[in-house]
Amino acid sequence: MVYTTQKLSGLSDSDIQTGTAFLKAGETVVFPTDTVYGVGTSAFSQSGIDKLYDAKIRPLDKGIPILLADLSDLEKVAITFPLVAKELAEKHWPGPLTLIVAKHPDLPANLSPNEGVAVRIPSHELCRKLIRQAGGAVAATSANLSGQPAAQTAAEALNQLDGRVAAVIDGGTAPGGQPSTIISLMGSEPVIVREGPIKLL
Repeated sequence: MVYTTQKLSGLSDSDIQTGTAFLKAGETVVFPTDTVYGVGTSAFSQSGIDKLYDAKIRPLDKGIPILLADLSDLEKVAITFPLVAKELAEKHWPGPLTLIVAKHPDLPANLSPNEGVAVRIPSHELCRKLIRQAGGAVAATSANLSGQPAAQTAAEALNQLDGRVAAVIDGGTAPGGQPSTIISLMGSEPVIVREGPIKLL
């Protein structure tokens, strides 16, 4: 699908509402997070997730993480949350830590190719505001073509995704500059999937 990508401002309430409406409708939107810029859609929209894979030219065997607005939203996307996960979440959320847990059966099948789903709560107010207004859970990954450098600004994201997403929300430079640490909690012991800014094990 080819879009006329809308350029929106994170300082404009009406632009934020426009971005939220796109997300709720299962369209793809670029926005800043506490790590790098992300591109996302409603976590509950199968067609939106298809568009997200298409926009990034992302391999279908690479699942899409979910960003949450608040810890209370976790029950919407995960069926179990072990004690170690709760301890890590309480210590590091909001923040650059992604936890892989057992996904809720109501989530679209195309979100991930297995029984796990990666979730986190970002420490970025604009990002969390968007997620909250869009229903509390947004399927999102870095705002770049698959295999290319992650974007730290809206301009960098637009350079790669112009015409491939519905909108780009400019919220300034992403403050983190490094993707999150990923820990899998699908086995008997936590496993580091990706090293990041939080050192745990």
